[in-house]
Amino acid sequence: MTDTVDTGESRAAGPSRRRGALLFLRDIVVIFLVALLVSFLVKTFLIRPFWIPSESMNDTLQVDDRIIVSLLTPTLVPVDRGEIVVFEDPGGWLPEPAAEPEESGIVGAIDWFLTFVGLAPEDDHGYLIKRVIGLPGDRVQCCNDFGQLTVNGVPLDEPYLHLDAAGQPASAQGFDVTVPEGHVWVMGDNRNHSGDSRAHIDAPGGGFVPMQSLVGRAILVSWPLERWAWLDDFESTFVGVEPQGAAELGPVSAGAVPAA
Repeated sequence: MTDTVDTGESRAAGPSRRRGALLFLRDIVVIFLVALLVSFLVKTFLIRPFWIPSESMNDTLQVDDRIIVSLLTPTLVPVDRGEIVVFEDPGGWLPEPAAEPEESGIVGAIDWFLTFVGLAPEDDHGYLIKRVIGLPGDRVQCCNDFGQLTVNGVPLDEPYLHLDAAGQPASAQGFDVTVPEGHVWVMGDNRNHSGDSRAHIDAPGGGFVPMQSLVGRAILVSWPLERWAWLDDFESTFVGVEPQGAAELGPVSAGAVPAA
């Protein structure tokens, strides 16, 4: 009969494997937490997803499009004419949202988590999206003899415009406004079906959107994939428009952009 000698290696292998598994799990958790933190910081300070609930920006943006919004505008990058911006309701632009039951259980937790890290768009209530037409000091009028908007006397050729029929003016409602300091004048591309600045001329605030209400600039259609596209600011539309009566527009205070 042959005696066996226990070298201790078999007994040491078990704890070693367990320790390796724990280290592996620790690394996975650390990577997950770092990714979570980075995603949250990106969503808070750089970009944020939103979805389009209405037809007011057709055909540029369509119902249920998902978009990416840069939070650098107007915090670090000045807003400019022609840009599409997301902004918080300045007051009275949106109806009071109907109470909706919140998701609960696993579905609710997943929805909250994806929204928290910026992988899912937040609820649309309280946010609007339009195109900037007038900056502080601009005089915006409609319409001239050719049915065009004018900004500081310069007629606009608006290729993004969606009208119900060819030959219609750029706005069915005539107006003549001068944008006050610290505000912008915004309009929807689907001009005859947009509750934009024109619809609130007689309301408090005169239809102007405060810079502090701007959340950011829409830069990309991210979903559905067949509509993936960078969003144009149509700089050529506003060539020749000179500032009127307002200082050069600069970034606003960082506190103006909400973090959530």
